[in-house]
Amino acid sequence: MALQPLPDYPWDLMVPFAEQARAHADGIVDLSIGSPVDETPEIIRAALAEATDAHAYPTTIGTPALRAAIVDWFARRRGVSGLTPDAVLPTIGSKELVALLAFLLGLGEGDTVVHPVAAYPTYAVGAAIAGATPFASDDPAEWPSTTKLVWLNSPGNPDGRVLGVEELRAAVGRARELGAVIVGDECYAELGWDEEWAHTAVPSVLDPRVTGGDPTGVLAIYSLSKQSNLAGYRAAFVGGDAALIARLVTVRKHAGLMLPAPLQAAMVVALGDDAHVAEQKERYRRRREVLLPAVRAAGFRVDRSEAGLYLWVTEGRDAWESIERLASIGILAGPGPFYGDAYPQHVRLSLTATDERIDAAARRLAEFSEVRG
Repeated sequence: MALQPLPDYPWDLMVPFAEQARAHADGIVDLSIGSPVDETPEIIRAALAEATDAHAYPTTIGTPALRAAIVDWFARRRGVSGLTPDAVLPTIGSKELVALLAFLLGLGEGDTVVHPVAAYPTYAVGAAIAGATPFASDDPAEWPSTTKLVWLNSPGNPDGRVLGVEELRAAVGRARELGAVIVGDECYAELGWDEEWAHTAVPSVLDPRVTGGDPTGVLAIYSLSKQSNLAGYRAAFVGGDAALIARLVTVRKHAGLMLPAPLQAAMVVALGDDAHVAEQKERYRRRREVLLPAVRAAGFRVDRSEAGLYLWVTEGRDAWESIERLASIGILAGPGPFYGDAYPQHVRLSLTATDERIDAAARRLAEFSEVRG
């Protein structure tokens, strides 16, 4: 098993466009990276402050209170009952687990890691770290016999796609046929907007309707970055197959991968309070209701985007042309090619800007059709 060459960090390519957007008379509207701009709720900050006498080493597995809070959250918010405290594990944000999971599970040369076609690039990076081969596919029938790890992402980044119960069940069934671990990356699950997801919870890969009540070979990861504005805290967790969790715990103990004790205390409070989550969702709803019609009126087609923090859009031209045209009116977007080779004409617009900046973007987009044809 050997580390494969890693690509250059793609966002470095955005530096000249960011400079161009910042030159706008009214400043930049940065809709490129989905980093929260709203305050961390006071109840969470207070819990962190109260736990700062952290003189002893924290536990890798998490405090009993945190594990109980995660189990309760899965049952209350995700419809996943029956998990036990030994079937959940806090992680240092979700990205580190996405990047390291293939390695932690012992994958290597000759193994395949499946990920969505429109995909967060760290899935492929994680395969490279383990020396495995990434494979982009949304069709379980295409997954090769060498598949050892499958990543699902629902709601999706960048495209906001939601996988229903039947799609999840088909994916889990195929993974089990292949003897592969299947993982649902579900960090946008609280942000459903269109169609049935406006009123129905986005299903989890651990939903008993998907697994038949048996989580063997199945994991779900979740982050508090978006729902609770905790991106700077690096607060996330994974749950599911207790045997897989035990393996992860053992490796992580040896590697010293553990959350600071004050953060674990803050997570308990965040997971137990649904009110701040509802408030944050309403902020994003308002921003989406301003940005979505403005994007369409500017000549973009919005694809998928029924959930999550992003609008996945195209104006039918090369993505880099769209990026430059948007930058010329002070709007910085994310290029579709960063999320796979299948979307050379798409760009991603994030809802993570202040109300004032989203309003500014809508005003600028009203003039977009006049920008260099």
